[in-house]
Amino acid sequence: MERARAMGPWEWAEAALPCLAWMRSYRWKEDFQADLAAGITVGVMLVPQAMSYAKLAGLHPIYGLYTGFVPLFVYAIFGSSRQLAVGPVALVSLLVSNVLGGIVNSSSELYTELAILLAFMVGILECLMGLLRLGWLIRFISHSVISGFTTASAIVIGLSQIKYFLGYSVTRSSKIIPLVESIIAGIDQFSWPPFVMGSAFLVILLIMKKLGKTNKKLRFLRASGPLTAVVLGTLFVKIFRPPAISVIFLQYKVFCESVGIAKALAAKNGYELDSNKELFGLGLSNICGSFFSAYPATGSFSRSAVNHESGAKTGLSGIIMGIIICSALLFMTPLFTDIPQARLPCALAAIVISAVTGLVDYEEAIFLWGIDKKDFFLWAMTFVTTLTFGIEIGVLVGVGFSLAFVIHESANPHIAVLGRLPGTTVYRNTLQYPEAYTYNGIVVVRVDAPIYFANISYIKDRLREYELKLPNSNRGPDVGRVYFVILEMSPVTYIDSSAVQALKDLHQEYKARDIQIAIANPNRQVHLLLSRAGIIDMIGAGWCFVRVHDAVQVCLQHVQSSSSNAIKLSPQASGNLTESPKAQQRSVVDSCPYPLHIPRRCIIPVTLDFEFERKMTDEGLYNLQGYCAVKRQSNQGLRPFLKI
Repeated sequence: MERARAMGPWEWAEAALPCLAWMRSYRWKEDFQADLAAGITVGVMLVPQAMSYAKLAGLHPIYGLYTGFVPLFVYAIFGSSRQLAVGPVALVSLLVSNVLGGIVNSSSELYTELAILLAFMVGILECLMGLLRLGWLIRFISHSVISGFTTASAIVIGLSQIKYFLGYSVTRSSKIIPLVESIIAGIDQFSWPPFVMGSAFLVILLIMKKLGKTNKKLRFLRASGPLTAVVLGTLFVKIFRPPAISVIFLQYKVFCESVGIAKALAAKNGYELDSNKELFGLGLSNICGSFFSAYPATGSFSRSAVNHESGAKTGLSGIIMGIIICSALLFMTPLFTDIPQARLPCALAAIVISAVTGLVDYEEAIFLWGIDKKDFFLWAMTFVTTLTFGIEIGVLVGVGFSLAFVIHESANPHIAVLGRLPGTTVYRNTLQYPEAYTYNGIVVVRVDAPIYFANISYIKDRLREYELKLPNSNRGPDVGRVYFVILEMSPVTYIDSSAVQALKDLHQEYKARDIQIAIANPNRQVHLLLSRAGIIDMIGAGWCFVRVHDAVQVCLQHVQSSSSNAIKLSPQASGNLTESPKAQQRSVVDSCPYPLHIPRRCIIPVTLDFEFERKMTDEGLYNLQGYCAVKRQSNQGLRPFLKI
């Protein structure tokens, strides 16, 4: 709300029309040439891809051009990414085919109408998600799931396109087992001519793609490869007139990857991207596109990468792409009369296969195996289920396991026992820093997560475990048990009511066993919540510290002052620590073995800071020689009064 109130008229205009952000700073001399080159490059690439993906969706190829026309203009105005290339993509086309294929025959007019209606419905859903600021939901789909899903989809797509190279029909399926069985069953119908033609087109595409990636001067080859295959295929049809073969095309990535691509491109180009605005822009593109006979569109990884590599600076490159598609619709459709009914499917199949080769992300699997077995398990589960049970089941299983891991990690947060690094006042995880030492009778615990109802039981169990299993302490007198538990709360960003009640119960349990809780370094929000809930008053304001070191030194001073007796906070001392500030001053100061003279103007609460010069004897004991300083809290910060 505060941000909205501070926004001026121009900021509100930019929020409604993200294109104004780059329009007002557009440099015609520097940016226009780059946008023009990128727009032409990607536009030439989009024409044959759009027709191929429309056939994949079970539609006439002209609908692919429709999908690459209006959504480009709308997204350039309302989209927040300056390099994302919107239009038809393979995996969305495959999903359209799978969803509508079970409802109506793809050859009927109703099929086309439902595909257009689907674009409208998808657009409405995306706009609602953007307006309700639900872009954060995409974070629950991990990169491992996306990688495993796209790799499996690429394999299924590649196998489904092999039938156009082999020359015989193969069962239409998004599962690998029926595809392989169908390919093997019809091997006796193998035909050499389509195999040779398709292989030749595929080799040409892969060579042009490789040259375009490795040589910047030949970058145009990467984008012109699909158009080259279409032109060669058209010429072949004109000259040799091969027999017609029906075509179904499959390919490539999920919708949620669109926002991921846009964010990656935004980071590379030095501007911020709002996922909620991105969802709204994509939704509006689909809504407007549905009124011009488009089926669902989203961001394309390959075209966006080419757009970025071609030097696109702003959304003007998308407008130029739209102009090229418009020109193709008006003037170039007669050139593709042989392509729509797929009298020569090999060229279009080669375009699809060359595109999916980049989606087989086996390197990610190798990387995950060496880095994180959990993420590798997510990758493998998504990969196997997508191959075996189909796209829909693969997505559900991948997202389900991702959420399960998130819940597990949240309910079982990382908790560390801290020790002091030698020669410093810094406290770190004793497992990570074995040289860090702890003090007898004192346990410093850090919770690296928000504390709420789902993980508070786990945290309490771990605290009890640390109480019973004493760390290998080697500093301070040997007291045989824990008397102080210090909670380092700097990583704790949030505490809910269940956690507050659990902390109260924990304090009562500790109090019954003569154990004192201390809190160190809570942030402002957590400190206010603990104060309102009465936790600070319950444990005593004198046991809330700015630094872990301050808390340790006060606890250590109690241990040192009572080392000759059994360590136990007397009822008087224990009670005084929860009483008035003056009583707190007396109880803390009285426990100090050094003669302290507190100035009258000292403002309470006070914190004792003890620094010790430790000399180890042959018996392993420590001879303590040091000083004690009293510091007061004021507007100028903590200031030392006395050094002994």
